[in-house]
Amino acid sequence: MKQLPEIGGLGKPSPTGPRAPSIRRGRLSWRYVLCSLIASYIVYCYAFSLPLFAHLLPEYSGPYPVGAVDVEVPLASPRVVDTARLKGSKEKAFEIETVLFTIYYPAAQNAVSQKPKHYWISKPISATTAGYAKFAHIGNFVVDKLLAGAVGALVGNIQVPAQVDVSLADLVATVTEVPETRDDVREIEKVIRIAEGGHPVIIFSHGMASGRTSYTHYAGELASRGYVVVMLEHRDGSCPGSIITKNGEPDKTKLLFDVGDVESASGKDLSVPEFKRAQLDFREAEIEEAVRVLKLINAGQGDEIFAKSSRGEGADFRNWKGRLNTDDMVVAGHSYGATGAMQALRGGPSAARPFRGAVVLDPGKHSGRLNDDLRVPVLVVHSNSWSSRVSLFYGRPHFDSVREIVENNVLRGMPSWFATSLGTSHPSVTDAPLLEPLLLSWTTGARIDVYEGLRQYVHVSEDFLSFLGTGDKRGLLREKAEFPEYDEGKGFGVWKPGQDHGEADNWRRYWQVHVSPN
Repeated sequence: MKQLPEIGGLGKPSPTGPRAPSIRRGRLSWRYVLCSLIASYIVYCYAFSLPLFAHLLPEYSGPYPVGAVDVEVPLASPRVVDTARLKGSKEKAFEIETVLFTIYYPAAQNAVSQKPKHYWISKPISATTAGYAKFAHIGNFVVDKLLAGAVGALVGNIQVPAQVDVSLADLVATVTEVPETRDDVREIEKVIRIAEGGHPVIIFSHGMASGRTSYTHYAGELASRGYVVVMLEHRDGSCPGSIITKNGEPDKTKLLFDVGDVESASGKDLSVPEFKRAQLDFREAEIEEAVRVLKLINAGQGDEIFAKSSRGEGADFRNWKGRLNTDDMVVAGHSYGATGAMQALRGGPSAARPFRGAVVLDPGKHSGRLNDDLRVPVLVVHSNSWSSRVSLFYGRPHFDSVREIVENNVLRGMPSWFATSLGTSHPSVTDAPLLEPLLLSWTTGARIDVYEGLRQYVHVSEDFLSFLGTGDKRGLLREKAEFPEYDEGKGFGVWKPGQDHGEADNWRRYWQVHVSPN
Protein backbone atom coordinates (compact mmCIF):
# COMPACT_ATOMS: atom_id res chain seq x y z
CA MET A 1 0.00 0.00 0.00
CA LYS A 2 1.38 3.36 -1.03
CA GLN A 3 2.18 5.59 1.91
CA LEU A 4 0.49 9.06 2.01
CA PRO A 5 2.94 11.95 2.01
CA GLU A 6 3.24 13.76 5.29
CA ILE A 7 1.99 17.34 5.31
CA GLY A 8 4.93 19.73 5.24
CA GLY A 9 7.33 16.88 4.37
CA LEU A 10 7.59 17.62 0.65
CA GLY A 11 6.09 14.21 -0.14
CA LYS A 12 8.80 12.21 1.73
CA PRO A 13 7.85 9.65 4.39
CA SER A 14 9.04 10.16 7.92
CA PRO A 15 12.31 8.43 8.55
CA THR A 16 10.91 7.00 11.78
CA GLY A 17 7.81 5.56 10.18
CA PRO A 18 4.21 6.68 9.84
CA ARG A 19 2.74 9.16 12.34
CA ALA A 20 -0.37 11.32 12.66
CA PRO A 21 -0.25 14.31 10.26
CA SER A 22 0.35 17.76 11.84
CA ILE A 23 -0.49 21.26 10.69
CA ARG A 24 2.19 23.98 11.01
CA ARG A 25 1.30 27.69 10.60
CA GLY A 26 3.65 29.48 8.18
CA ARG A 27 5.21 32.81 9.03
CA LEU A 28 3.19 35.93 8.09
CA SER A 29 4.87 37.66 5.16
CA TRP A 30 5.11 41.46 4.95
CA ARG A 31 2.90 41.32 1.85
CA TYR A 32 0.19 39.48 3.76
CA VAL A 33 0.37 41.97 6.65
CA LEU A 34 0.33 44.99 4.32
CA CYS A 35 -2.61 43.71 2.28
CA SER A 36 -4.52 42.86 5.44
CA LEU A 37 -3.96 46.33 6.87
CA ILE A 38 -5.04 48.02 3.63
CA ALA A 39 -8.13 45.83 3.37
CA SER A 40 -9.03 46.52 7.00
CA TYR A 41 -8.54 50.25 6.47
CA ILE A 42 -10.77 50.26 3.39
CA VAL A 43 -13.50 48.34 5.26
CA TYR A 44 -13.19 50.75 8.21
CA CYS A 45 -13.50 53.81 5.93
CA TYR A 46 -16.47 52.29 4.15
CA ALA A 47 -18.23 51.37 7.40
CA PHE A 48 -17.85 54.87 8.86
CA SER A 49 -18.21 56.83 5.58
CA LEU A 50 -14.65 58.17 5.81
CA PRO A 51 -12.47 59.13 2.83
CA LEU A 52 -9.64 56.84 1.78
CA PHE A 53 -6.16 58.05 2.72
CA ALA A 54 -7.38 61.60 3.38
CA HIS A 55 -8.28 63.69 6.42
CA LEU A 56 -11.68 65.24 7.01
CA LEU A 57 -11.92 69.01 6.98
CA PRO A 58 -11.78 70.33 10.58
CA GLU A 59 -14.50 72.32 12.28
CA TYR A 60 -14.20 76.09 12.50
CA SER A 61 -12.78 77.77 15.58
CA GLY A 62 -14.55 81.16 15.75
CA PRO A 63 -17.46 82.11 18.03
CA TYR A 64 -20.11 81.82 15.29
CA PRO A 65 -21.45 78.66 13.66
CA VAL A 66 -20.91 78.75 9.89
CA GLY A 67 -23.54 78.63 7.19
CA ALA A 68 -23.04 78.07 3.46
CA VAL A 69 -25.25 78.83 0.47
CA ASP A 70 -24.61 78.11 -3.20
CA VAL A 71 -25.90 80.84 -5.51
CA GLU A 72 -26.04 80.80 -9.32
CA VAL A 73 -27.97 83.63 -10.91
CA PRO A 74 -28.39 84.29 -14.64
CA LEU A 75 -27.61 87.70 -16.05
CA ALA A 76 -30.47 89.64 -17.65
CA SER A 77 -28.61 89.09 -20.92
CA PRO A 78 -25.28 87.34 -21.55
CA ARG A 79 -22.27 89.62 -21.11
CA VAL A 80 -19.50 89.21 -23.69
CA VAL A 81 -16.24 90.38 -22.12
CA ASP A 82 -14.02 89.42 -25.07
CA THR A 83 -14.89 88.17 -28.56
CA ALA A 84 -12.40 85.26 -28.51
CA ARG A 85 -13.96 81.85 -29.17
CA LEU A 86 -13.12 78.23 -28.47
CA LYS A 87 -11.49 76.60 -31.49
CA GLY A 88 -13.46 73.38 -31.45
CA SER A 89 -17.02 74.51 -30.77
CA LYS A 90 -16.68 78.15 -31.92
CA GLU A 91 -18.54 79.14 -28.74
CA LYS A 92 -17.68 82.45 -27.12
CA ALA A 93 -14.92 81.71 -24.61
CA PHE A 94 -15.48 84.80 -22.47
CA GLU A 95 -19.24 85.17 -22.27
CA ILE A 96 -20.88 85.37 -18.84
CA GLU A 97 -24.27 83.64 -18.74
CA THR A 98 -24.53 83.15 -14.97
CA VAL A 99 -22.48 84.09 -11.92
CA LEU A 100 -21.75 81.28 -9.45
CA PHE A 101 -20.47 81.59 -5.89
CA THR A 102 -20.75 80.08 -2.42
CA ILE A 103 -21.43 82.40 0.51
CA TYR A 104 -19.86 81.42 3.84
CA TYR A 105 -21.39 83.41 6.66
CA PRO A 106 -21.82 83.55 10.45
CA ALA A 107 -24.95 81.57 11.25
CA ALA A 108 -27.45 81.94 14.07
CA GLN A 109 -26.60 79.99 17.20
CA ASN A 110 -28.02 76.46 17.36
CA ALA A 111 -29.02 76.65 13.68
CA VAL A 112 -29.56 73.19 12.21
CA SER A 113 -30.04 72.61 8.51
CA GLN A 114 -32.37 70.06 6.99
CA LYS A 115 -30.25 70.02 3.84
CA PRO A 116 -27.16 67.87 3.29
CA LYS A 117 -23.78 69.53 3.59
CA HIS A 118 -21.88 70.53 0.47
CA TYR A 119 -19.36 68.10 -0.95
CA TRP A 120 -15.82 69.42 -1.18
CA ILE A 121 -15.74 68.36 -4.83
CA SER A 122 -19.02 69.25 -6.50
CA LYS A 123 -20.95 66.51 -8.26
CA PRO A 124 -20.40 65.15 -10.81
CA ILE A 125 -16.77 64.57 -9.90
CA SER A 126 -16.01 63.69 -13.53
CA ALA A 127 -16.36 67.36 -14.54
CA THR A 128 -13.54 68.36 -12.20
CA THR A 129 -11.26 65.40 -12.92
CA ALA A 130 -11.65 65.80 -16.68
CA GLY A 131 -10.43 69.36 -16.29
CA TYR A 132 -7.42 68.28 -14.25
CA ALA A 133 -6.57 65.63 -16.85
CA LYS A 134 -6.77 68.29 -19.56
CA PHE A 135 -4.58 70.60 -17.47
CA ALA A 136 -1.95 67.81 -17.22
CA HIS A 137 -2.30 67.03 -20.97
CA ILE A 138 -3.24 63.41 -20.29
CA GLY A 139 -6.97 63.56 -20.92
CA ASN A 140 -8.71 60.79 -22.83
CA PHE A 141 -11.72 58.54 -22.25
CA VAL A 142 -9.83 55.90 -20.25
CA VAL A 143 -7.77 58.32 -18.16
CA ASP A 144 -10.83 60.45 -17.40
CA LYS A 145 -12.73 57.43 -16.09
CA LEU A 146 -9.81 56.15 -14.02
CA LEU A 147 -9.12 59.58 -12.57
CA ALA A 148 -12.76 60.15 -11.67
CA GLY A 149 -12.86 56.80 -9.87
CA ALA A 150 -9.61 57.40 -8.00
CA VAL A 151 -10.49 60.93 -6.88
CA GLY A 152 -13.98 59.80 -5.92
CA ALA A 153 -12.52 57.08 -3.71
CA LEU A 154 -9.99 59.42 -2.11
CA VAL A 155 -11.99 62.58 -1.42
CA GLY A 156 -15.36 62.16 -3.13
CA ASN A 157 -17.29 61.85 0.13
CA ILE A 158 -15.58 64.67 2.02
CA GLN A 159 -18.05 67.35 3.06
CA VAL A 160 -17.58 70.98 3.99
CA PRO A 161 -18.41 71.35 7.72
CA ALA A 162 -20.85 74.23 7.30
CA GLN A 163 -24.62 74.13 7.79
CA VAL A 164 -26.40 74.69 4.48
CA ASP A 165 -29.00 77.43 4.10
CA VAL A 166 -29.46 78.35 7.76
CA SER A 167 -30.26 81.77 9.20
CA LEU A 168 -27.74 84.60 9.21
CA ALA A 169 -26.48 85.58 12.67
CA ASP A 170 -27.23 88.95 14.19
CA LEU A 171 -24.07 90.99 14.59
CA VAL A 172 -24.51 92.73 17.92
CA ALA A 173 -21.85 94.54 19.91
CA THR A 174 -22.30 93.97 23.64
CA VAL A 175 -20.65 96.07 26.33
CA THR A 176 -19.55 94.06 29.37
CA GLU A 177 -17.48 96.72 31.18
CA VAL A 178 -18.23 100.30 32.17
CA PRO A 179 -15.88 102.66 30.29
CA GLU A 180 -13.50 104.69 32.44
CA THR A 181 -12.94 107.66 30.14
CA ARG A 182 -14.74 109.57 27.40
CA ASP A 183 -12.25 108.11 24.92
CA ASP A 184 -13.45 104.64 25.90
CA VAL A 185 -17.05 105.77 25.34
CA ARG A 186 -16.22 106.98 21.83
CA GLU A 187 -14.43 103.71 21.08
CA ILE A 188 -17.42 101.64 22.20
CA GLU A 189 -19.76 103.79 20.11
CA LYS A 190 -17.49 103.25 17.11
CA VAL A 191 -17.62 99.47 17.52
CA ILE A 192 -21.41 99.54 17.83
CA ARG A 193 -21.76 101.64 14.69
CA ILE A 194 -19.65 99.13 12.79
CA ALA A 195 -21.85 96.32 14.05
CA GLU A 196 -25.01 98.16 13.06
CA GLY A 197 -23.59 98.70 9.57
CA GLY A 198 -23.91 95.02 8.81
CA HIS A 199 -21.57 92.10 8.37
CA PRO A 200 -18.37 92.97 6.48
CA VAL A 201 -18.32 91.32 3.05
CA ILE A 202 -15.27 89.78 1.35
CA ILE A 203 -15.29 88.64 -2.28
CA PHE A 204 -12.62 86.01 -2.93
CA SER A 205 -11.13 85.07 -6.32
CA HIS A 206 -9.53 81.63 -6.68
CA GLY A 207 -6.28 80.67 -8.39
CA MET A 208 -5.43 78.66 -11.50
CA ALA A 209 -6.74 75.08 -11.57
CA SER A 210 -8.91 75.86 -8.54
CA GLY A 211 -12.58 76.53 -7.86
CA ARG A 212 -14.94 77.96 -5.29
CA THR A 213 -14.41 74.95 -2.97
CA SER A 214 -10.62 75.10 -2.91
CA TYR A 215 -10.44 77.49 0.07
CA THR A 216 -13.42 76.46 2.18
CA HIS A 217 -11.57 76.33 5.49
CA TYR A 218 -10.01 79.77 5.11
CA ALA A 219 -13.45 81.15 4.19
CA GLY A 220 -15.21 79.27 6.98
CA GLU A 221 -12.74 80.45 9.61
CA LEU A 222 -13.36 84.08 8.65
CA ALA A 223 -17.11 83.45 8.58
CA SER A 224 -16.92 82.00 12.10
CA ARG A 225 -15.50 85.37 13.14
CA GLY A 226 -18.38 87.43 11.77
CA TYR A 227 -17.41 87.98 8.12
CA VAL A 228 -19.45 87.11 5.04
CA VAL A 229 -17.10 85.50 2.52
CA VAL A 230 -18.17 85.09 -1.11
CA MET A 231 -16.14 82.41 -2.89
CA LEU A 232 -16.47 82.95 -6.63
CA GLU A 233 -16.14 80.24 -9.26
CA HIS A 234 -14.61 81.69 -12.40
CA ARG A 235 -15.57 80.47 -15.86
CA ASP A 236 -12.51 82.10 -17.48
CA GLY A 237 -10.79 78.80 -18.23
CA SER A 238 -8.99 78.55 -14.88
CA CYS A 239 -11.49 76.28 -13.08
CA PRO A 240 -10.95 72.57 -13.87
CA GLY A 241 -14.63 71.98 -14.50
CA SER A 242 -17.63 74.17 -13.77
CA ILE A 243 -21.29 73.27 -14.36
CA ILE A 244 -23.39 76.15 -15.72
CA THR A 245 -26.98 75.68 -14.60
CA LYS A 246 -30.06 77.67 -15.50
CA ASN A 247 -33.61 77.00 -14.38
CA GLY A 248 -35.46 75.11 -17.12
CA GLU A 249 -32.37 74.54 -19.28
CA PRO A 250 -29.91 71.63 -19.61
CA ASP A 251 -26.70 71.91 -17.65
CA LYS A 252 -23.51 72.82 -19.52
CA THR A 253 -19.99 71.82 -18.48
CA LYS A 254 -17.20 74.32 -19.05
CA LEU A 255 -13.76 72.74 -18.72
CA LEU A 256 -10.43 74.39 -18.17
CA PHE A 257 -8.94 75.92 -21.33
CA ASP A 258 -5.72 77.72 -22.24
CA VAL A 259 -4.42 80.08 -24.89
CA GLY A 260 -3.99 77.24 -27.39
CA ASP A 261 -7.69 76.40 -27.15
CA VAL A 262 -8.98 79.80 -28.26
CA GLU A 263 -8.82 82.07 -31.27
CA SER A 264 -9.99 85.54 -32.18
CA ALA A 265 -13.36 86.12 -33.80
CA SER A 266 -11.54 86.21 -37.15
CA GLY A 267 -9.83 82.87 -36.53
CA LYS A 268 -6.36 84.09 -35.49
CA ASP A 269 -4.43 82.73 -32.53
CA LEU A 270 -4.25 84.90 -29.43
CA SER A 271 -0.95 85.86 -27.86
CA VAL A 272 -0.38 84.91 -24.22
CA PRO A 273 -0.69 88.55 -23.03
CA GLU A 274 -3.97 88.93 -24.97
CA PHE A 275 -5.32 85.75 -23.42
CA LYS A 276 -4.30 86.75 -19.88
CA ARG A 277 -5.89 90.18 -20.35
CA ALA A 278 -9.15 88.58 -21.47
CA GLN A 279 -9.12 86.26 -18.44
CA LEU A 280 -8.50 89.10 -15.99
CA ASP A 281 -11.20 91.25 -17.60
CA PHE A 282 -13.57 88.29 -17.35
CA ARG A 283 -12.75 87.80 -13.66
CA GLU A 284 -13.33 91.48 -13.01
CA ALA A 285 -16.73 91.28 -14.70
CA GLU A 286 -17.71 88.24 -12.60
CA ILE A 287 -16.65 90.10 -9.46
CA GLU A 288 -18.90 92.99 -10.48
CA GLU A 289 -21.82 90.61 -11.07
CA ALA A 290 -21.36 89.07 -7.62
CA VAL A 291 -21.41 92.58 -6.11
CA ARG A 292 -24.63 93.32 -7.97
CA VAL A 293 -26.35 90.18 -6.63
CA LEU A 294 -25.24 90.87 -3.05
CA LYS A 295 -26.52 94.44 -3.24
CA LEU A 296 -29.90 93.16 -4.43
CA ILE A 297 -30.09 90.75 -1.49
CA ASN A 298 -29.16 93.51 0.93
CA ALA A 299 -31.73 95.82 -0.66
CA GLY A 300 -34.55 93.39 0.17
CA GLN A 301 -34.79 91.40 -3.05
CA GLY A 302 -33.67 88.15 -1.46
CA ASP A 303 -36.79 86.27 -2.52
CA GLU A 304 -36.19 87.22 -6.16
CA ILE A 305 -32.58 86.07 -6.04
CA PHE A 306 -33.65 82.81 -4.40
CA ALA A 307 -36.22 82.22 -7.15
CA LYS A 308 -33.73 82.98 -9.93
CA SER A 309 -30.91 80.89 -8.48
CA SER A 310 -30.66 77.43 -10.03
CA ARG A 311 -28.96 75.95 -6.96
CA GLY A 312 -32.10 75.84 -4.80
CA GLU A 313 -30.49 77.50 -1.78
CA GLY A 314 -30.95 80.89 -0.15
CA ALA A 315 -34.44 80.57 1.30
CA ASP A 316 -33.42 82.85 4.19
CA PHE A 317 -32.24 85.66 1.88
CA ARG A 318 -35.55 87.43 2.55
CA ASN A 319 -34.27 88.10 6.06
CA TRP A 320 -30.88 89.46 4.96
CA LYS A 321 -32.17 92.92 4.09
CA GLY A 322 -29.87 95.64 5.44
CA ARG A 323 -27.64 93.15 7.24
CA LEU A 324 -24.66 93.21 4.85
CA ASN A 325 -22.20 96.05 4.49
CA THR A 326 -22.30 96.20 0.70
CA ASP A 327 -21.09 99.80 0.51
CA ASP A 328 -17.61 98.98 1.79
CA MET A 329 -16.55 95.52 0.69
CA VAL A 330 -13.14 93.85 0.62
CA VAL A 331 -11.71 91.97 -2.35
CA ALA A 332 -9.32 89.06 -1.85
CA GLY A 333 -7.64 86.39 -3.90
CA HIS A 334 -4.89 83.80 -4.19
CA SER A 335 -2.36 83.45 -7.00
CA TYR A 336 -4.19 84.24 -10.25
CA GLY A 337 -7.06 85.40 -8.05
CA ALA A 338 -4.69 87.75 -6.21
CA THR A 339 -3.76 89.33 -9.55
CA GLY A 340 -7.49 89.61 -10.30
CA ALA A 341 -8.18 91.17 -6.91
CA MET A 342 -5.53 93.81 -7.56
CA GLN A 343 -7.04 94.54 -10.96
CA ALA A 344 -10.47 95.00 -9.36
CA LEU A 345 -9.00 97.95 -7.43
CA ARG A 346 -8.28 99.98 -10.58
CA GLY A 347 -9.62 103.50 -10.39
CA GLY A 348 -10.49 103.28 -6.71
CA PRO A 349 -13.79 102.32 -5.11
CA SER A 350 -16.85 102.59 -7.37
CA ALA A 351 -20.48 101.46 -7.29
CA ALA A 352 -19.64 98.34 -9.30
CA ARG A 353 -16.48 97.61 -7.27
CA PRO A 354 -16.99 99.16 -3.80
CA PHE A 355 -13.77 97.82 -2.31
CA ARG A 356 -12.14 99.65 0.59
CA GLY A 357 -9.29 97.17 0.97
CA ALA A 358 -7.74 93.98 -0.40
CA VAL A 359 -6.12 90.79 0.89
CA VAL A 360 -3.62 89.63 -1.74
CA LEU A 361 -2.14 86.13 -1.27
CA ASP A 362 0.76 85.10 -3.53
CA PRO A 363 0.03 87.49 -6.43
CA GLY A 364 0.56 85.63 -9.69
CA LYS A 365 3.90 85.25 -11.38
CA HIS A 366 2.43 84.15 -14.72
CA SER A 367 -0.99 85.84 -14.77
CA GLY A 368 -0.17 89.18 -16.35
CA ARG A 369 1.06 92.48 -15.01
CA LEU A 370 0.09 93.50 -11.48
CA ASN A 371 -2.07 96.59 -11.18
CA ASP A 372 -0.29 99.30 -9.18
CA ASP A 373 -3.24 101.72 -9.10
CA LEU A 374 -4.56 100.53 -5.72
CA ARG A 375 -5.76 103.64 -3.78
CA VAL A 376 -6.94 101.59 -0.77
CA PRO A 377 -5.13 99.74 2.06
CA VAL A 378 -3.83 96.32 1.05
CA LEU A 379 -2.34 93.32 2.81
CA VAL A 380 0.00 91.29 0.59
CA VAL A 381 1.13 87.91 1.92
CA HIS A 382 3.71 85.72 0.23
CA SER A 383 4.07 82.07 1.10
CA ASN A 384 7.63 81.03 1.95
CA SER A 385 8.02 79.32 -1.42
CA TRP A 386 6.75 82.40 -3.28
CA SER A 387 9.37 84.67 -1.65
CA SER A 388 12.30 82.23 -1.61
CA ARG A 389 12.15 81.29 -5.30
CA VAL A 390 13.53 84.09 -7.45
CA SER A 391 11.33 84.54 -10.53
CA LEU A 392 11.83 87.10 -13.26
CA PHE A 393 8.70 89.17 -13.75
CA TYR A 394 8.77 91.52 -16.74
CA GLY A 395 12.53 91.84 -16.51
CA ARG A 396 12.98 92.09 -12.75
CA PRO A 397 12.49 89.85 -9.69
CA HIS A 398 8.83 89.31 -8.89
CA PHE A 399 9.48 89.99 -5.18
CA ASP A 400 10.89 93.44 -6.01
CA SER A 401 7.87 94.30 -8.17
CA VAL A 402 5.44 93.40 -5.40
CA ARG A 403 7.41 95.27 -2.75
CA GLU A 404 7.54 98.41 -4.89
CA ILE A 405 3.77 98.37 -5.48
CA VAL A 406 3.08 98.12 -1.75
CA GLU A 407 5.69 100.76 -0.88
CA ASN A 408 4.19 103.19 -3.39
CA ASN A 409 0.76 102.60 -1.94
CA VAL A 410 2.09 103.50 1.51
CA LEU A 411 3.63 106.68 0.08
CA ARG A 412 0.19 107.61 -1.26
CA GLY A 413 -1.09 107.54 2.32
CA MET A 414 -2.71 104.09 2.17
CA PRO A 415 -1.62 101.88 5.13
CA SER A 416 -0.39 98.67 3.51
CA TRP A 417 1.69 95.63 4.41
CA PHE A 418 3.83 93.06 2.63
CA ALA A 419 5.01 90.01 4.58
CA THR A 420 6.18 86.42 4.07
CA SER A 421 4.54 83.55 5.93
CA LEU A 422 7.53 81.40 6.92
CA GLY A 423 7.50 77.66 6.38
CA THR A 424 4.51 77.71 4.05
CA SER A 425 4.17 76.82 0.37
CA HIS A 426 1.92 78.11 -2.39
CA PRO A 427 -1.03 75.75 -1.56
CA SER A 428 -0.85 76.35 2.22
CA VAL A 429 -3.91 78.65 2.26
CA THR A 430 -5.99 76.09 0.35
CA ASP A 431 -7.80 73.04 1.73
CA ALA A 432 -5.40 70.62 0.05
CA PRO A 433 -2.81 70.42 2.88
CA LEU A 434 -5.59 69.76 5.40
CA LEU A 435 -6.85 66.83 3.34
CA GLU A 436 -3.45 65.37 2.43
CA PRO A 437 -0.88 66.85 4.87
CA LEU A 438 1.95 64.37 4.29
CA LEU A 439 1.59 64.35 0.51
CA LEU A 440 1.45 68.13 0.24
CA SER A 441 4.39 68.66 2.59
CA TRP A 442 6.46 66.18 0.61
CA THR A 443 5.61 67.58 -2.82
CA THR A 444 5.60 71.32 -2.02
CA GLY A 445 8.36 71.63 0.55
CA ALA A 446 6.16 73.21 3.24
CA ARG A 447 7.79 72.87 6.66
CA ILE A 448 5.12 74.35 8.90
CA ASP A 449 2.35 72.27 10.45
CA VAL A 450 -0.55 72.54 8.00
CA TYR A 451 -3.03 73.65 10.66
CA GLU A 452 -0.64 76.25 12.04
CA GLY A 453 0.12 77.56 8.56
CA LEU A 454 -3.52 78.12 7.73
CA ARG A 455 -4.13 79.55 11.20
CA GLN A 456 -1.47 82.19 10.55
CA TYR A 457 -3.17 83.18 7.28
CA VAL A 458 -6.51 83.50 9.05
CA HIS A 459 -5.13 85.54 11.96
CA VAL A 460 -3.26 88.08 9.82
CA SER A 461 -6.27 88.42 7.50
CA GLU A 462 -8.57 88.98 10.48
CA ASP A 463 -6.21 91.60 11.91
CA PHE A 464 -6.22 93.46 8.59
CA LEU A 465 -10.00 93.23 8.20
CA SER A 466 -10.40 94.53 11.74
CA PHE A 467 -8.05 97.42 10.93
CA LEU A 468 -10.23 98.38 7.94
CA GLY A 469 -13.21 98.64 10.29
CA THR A 470 -11.66 100.24 13.36
CA GLY A 471 -8.37 101.79 12.26
CA ASP A 472 -6.57 99.94 15.06
CA LYS A 473 -3.42 97.96 14.29
CA ARG A 474 -2.97 94.73 16.14
CA GLY A 475 -0.82 91.63 15.90
CA LEU A 476 1.57 91.62 12.98
CA LEU A 477 0.23 94.94 11.70
CA ARG A 478 1.91 96.77 14.57
CA GLU A 479 5.38 95.61 13.55
CA LYS A 480 7.99 97.51 11.57
CA ALA A 481 9.44 96.29 8.28
CA GLU A 482 12.68 94.61 9.39
CA PHE A 483 13.28 92.61 6.20
CA PRO A 484 13.43 94.71 3.00
CA GLU A 485 14.49 91.46 1.32
CA TYR A 486 13.43 87.93 2.15
CA ASP A 487 16.13 86.44 4.38
CA GLU A 488 16.50 82.68 4.09
CA GLY A 489 19.03 82.71 6.92
CA LYS A 490 16.38 83.95 9.33
CA GLY A 491 13.58 81.80 7.98
CA PHE A 492 11.27 79.27 9.54
CA GLY A 493 12.80 77.19 12.30
CA VAL A 494 15.67 79.61 13.03
CA TRP A 495 13.99 81.91 15.53
CA LYS A 496 12.95 80.20 18.77
CA PRO A 497 10.35 81.35 21.33
CA GLY A 498 11.88 83.51 24.04
CA GLN A 499 14.68 84.71 21.80
CA ASP A 500 15.52 88.40 21.27
CA HIS A 501 12.56 90.34 22.70
CA GLY A 502 10.84 87.53 24.60
CA GLU A 503 7.60 85.60 24.26
CA ALA A 504 5.69 88.64 23.01
CA ASP A 505 7.61 88.39 19.75
CA ASN A 506 6.59 84.84 18.90
CA TRP A 507 5.28 86.18 15.59
CA ARG A 508 8.94 86.21 14.42
CA ARG A 509 8.76 82.45 14.31
CA TYR A 510 6.24 82.63 11.49
CA TRP A 511 6.71 85.94 9.65
CA GLN A 512 9.07 88.35 7.97
CA VAL A 513 7.66 91.86 7.41
CA HIS A 514 8.96 93.55 4.25
CA VAL A 515 6.76 96.66 4.02
CA SER A 516 4.80 98.35 6.81
CA PRO A 517 3.36 101.85 7.33
CA ASN A 518 4.82 101.91 10.86
